[in-house]
Amino acid sequence: MILVANRGEIACRVMRTARRLGIGTVAVYSEADSAALHVKSADEAVRIGPPPARASYLNASAIIEAALRTGAQAGP
Repeated sequence: MILVANRGEIACRVMRTARRLGIGTVAVYSEADSAALHVKSADEAVRIGPPPARASYLNASAIIEAALRTGAQAGP
């Protein structure tokens, strides 16, 4: 299981590649991105904060907590 601590097209590309390789994915997302494609594409998704989205994705402690909670072992 890998945690993808990004959003948008790059996150979707990482998830597609992981799926082809048989690797599970975890998306982290801001509440503002709850309906985003990268969230829907992941095997698991963890909300890491409220809007604005930019602030949530810079919250390292929330991202680490998401990795620990889901058992993700790596991240691109």
